Amino acid sequence: MDDEWISFNVGGQIFTTTRATLVGKEPTCMLARMFSRETEDFCLKPGVKDASGAYLLDRSPKYFEPLLNYLRTGNLVLDQSINPRGVLEEAKYFGIESMIPLLEAMQPVAVPKDQQPLTRRDVVEALIQSPCTSPLRFQGANLENSDMEHINLRVAKLRNANVRNCDLRGACLAGADLEGCDLSGSDLQEANLRGANLDNCSLEAMKNETGVNLKGANLENSDMEHINLRVAKLRNANVRNCDLRGACLAGADLEGCDLSGSDLQEANLRGANLDNCSLEAMVTPIHMSQTTLR
Repeated sequence: MDDEWISFNVGGQIFTTTRATLVGKEPTCMLARMFSRETEDFCLKPGVKDASGAYLLDRSPKYFEPLLNYLRTGNLVLDQSINPRGVLEEAKYFGIESMIPLLEAMQPVAVPKDQQPLTRRDVVEALIQSPCTSPLRFQGANLENSDMEHINLRVAKLRNANVRNCDLRGACLAGADLEGCDLSGSDLQEANLRGANLDNCSLEAMKNETGVNLKGANLENSDMEHINLRVAKLRNANVRNCDLRGACLAGADLEGCDLSGSDLQEANLRGANLDNCSLEAMVTPIHMSQTTLR
């Protein structure tokens, strides 16, 4: 009878279903063939039932349950805690062919190695292999989330690179070409960017930039909204047309900087040194309290 109830003991967990469920959706799968009228018990042997009469299956109950529900409804539904890869392996084991493409579509797409973010080891290996007389070239590279603390990338070519959320504390980027780089969320505390080119960079929400050395750097057109450059060294830097709204430049050395056309709305320059600065065509008023203007 197709309405006969059948129990399984899968890894110690009991599942109960009907013969119709097992043979109806996927008639060629292992479970269907085990209980088909044509091949009934063809692969069952004495001793494969537990004390309650449930058929013993040495498989994972966590991954077996989605298979049974699929045979019941024809729909694949997985809880968030279930790894589709584990269910895929069970579907292959039991031969539930119609389920396999659905599960394969859920597998994460492997990112080709040449598209993966560079690691600290990748950068160090490149440094070792590059002649000391030639600049390291990382144009357009993806360095997101990399640990670059105290690394030496002096005069490196990083134009348009993704340097988001990197640890660059104490790193040396003096003279580096960082034009168009996205440095959002990176930590540049005590980093040396003296003479670096940061034209058109995104420096938004950078962390702990206390003491960063940007002397003579080119920051023109950069997005530095809400940046923290407290006591930073920016002497003679090009900071033209930058978005510095809400930025903290308290105690910063801005002597000789060109801040023409920059937006410093609600910026904090308390105690900053603006000696010989060019403030021509500033977009908005700035907080000048206790600012040095010798």
